[in-house]
Amino acid sequence: MNKRKIISFIGKIILIEAVLMIPAFLIALGYGDGDAPAFIFTIIPAVIIGGLFSTVKQSDRRMSSRDGYFIVASAWIIISLVGAVPLYIAGGFRSYWSALFEIVSGFTTTGASVLAEPENLGHGIIFWRSFTHWIGGMGVLVFVLMVMPMDNDNSMHLVRAEVPGPTAGKLVPRMRTTSMILYGIYTVMTLVLLVLLIFGKMPVFDSFCIAFGTAGTGGFAVSSAGIAGYNSAYIEIVLGIFMLLFGINFNIYHLILLGKVKDALKSEEVKVYLGIVALATAVISINILNQAAGVGRAVRDAFFQVSSIITTSGFATVDYNFWPELSKHTLVLLMIIGACAGSTGGGFKVSRVIILVKSFFAEIRRIITPKAVITVRLDDMPVDKQTLNSTKVYAAAYMILICVFTWILSLDGLDLTTNLTAVLSCFNNIGPGLALVGPMNNFSVYSDWAQVLLSIVMLTGRLEIFPMFLLLARSTHDR
Repeated sequence: MNKRKIISFIGKIILIEAVLMIPAFLIALGYGDGDAPAFIFTIIPAVIIGGLFSTVKQSDRRMSSRDGYFIVASAWIIISLVGAVPLYIAGGFRSYWSALFEIVSGFTTTGASVLAEPENLGHGIIFWRSFTHWIGGMGVLVFVLMVMPMDNDNSMHLVRAEVPGPTAGKLVPRMRTTSMILYGIYTVMTLVLLVLLIFGKMPVFDSFCIAFGTAGTGGFAVSSAGIAGYNSAYIEIVLGIFMLLFGINFNIYHLILLGKVKDALKSEEVKVYLGIVALATAVISINILNQAAGVGRAVRDAFFQVSSIITTSGFATVDYNFWPELSKHTLVLLMIIGACAGSTGGGFKVSRVIILVKSFFAEIRRIITPKAVITVRLDDMPVDKQTLNSTKVYAAAYMILICVFTWILSLDGLDLTTNLTAVLSCFNNIGPGLALVGPMNNFSVYSDWAQVLLSIVMLTGRLEIFPMFLLLARSTHDR
């Protein structure tokens, strides 16, 4: 393992995080809520430590795939540990571990919170909490690659380890250019959403925070009332549409920019993704019709929650704990499926679901006709054996880890529905679950050790399992 290169890179990441805290610090100064010192006491030590680490002399050895996975996992842990410090210093959290849970939830774009009334925090802390959604949405390391020059082979190892989905393809030959294209699209879409929210008479500060959460498919609200507090059909529709847009593979938007609209429209994953949204919205709308104030309201509530859950944004306008069982079961299925690969959304990913379903039927055809040559295809292209195998391994690991994490969490003494949906919510980076962690509740019901466990669950889900386990593997640390 290239330890010198890893230490230097981690140092630069800490420095970048310190710089990213400056807007929140300036907002804290502007509003004068008293949370500015919390950023000063975090930024200064971060600059010193990051500066010392980044000056470590690097070896000439190339970064290996193993190094890339180690850097990604350790970087996400370190930015969370540092990012939680201002939250803890400013107060409002019962312990550092609760503050850590909150900031991990921010960076992983989960949106699960331990706060009943986030409006009691200072404006700087609220801004930083929401800004972490935007930073983590496209990927912390993708942002780093955009601002920091790096060898193309080295950067590709980092992208493979961080970008969600079965594959991590390049838009253009150089990864730094790819990162700039991704963040360019991401930024423009965020700005468009920001303008639309302000136009809809949402307060400017709230508009920034909610736009960050929507773009990163996070879900932190700025008040206990959440999105429902704005009482605006316009805002709900705009957010519902943009959550869906941010849940689409960003490669599709790049194809559209290049004028390859036909190629973009051929995407099988996007078609299935939108089909699932339409079907789930129709099913829930019909199912909750007796509880809603008319057909229009039923469709509006169903569309918003379907959009929020499948993209793993986690915003809520109604307490779906009181919806009929069919609707709640549908939302749990959407939690698992998640958004498209290469998007800011979490979950299992629609492309993996497609591959697994097609693999199932391909296996049936092989049993019927053993001598036939049968391939699994996605977008009219054969899926290679490595992708097929990694998808199946990921699916197996996913199911096992959900069971294991839920079993361990049961030690905290809460019921099965709460624990299972809490783990599903955190692993798939959604936010709310059901029962005691439903949309109108929060995760403060868990003890400190359980919140640390759920923080690990969020990081494991965001990095799609393997980087976190490679971090602990003995072979990863061998020379």
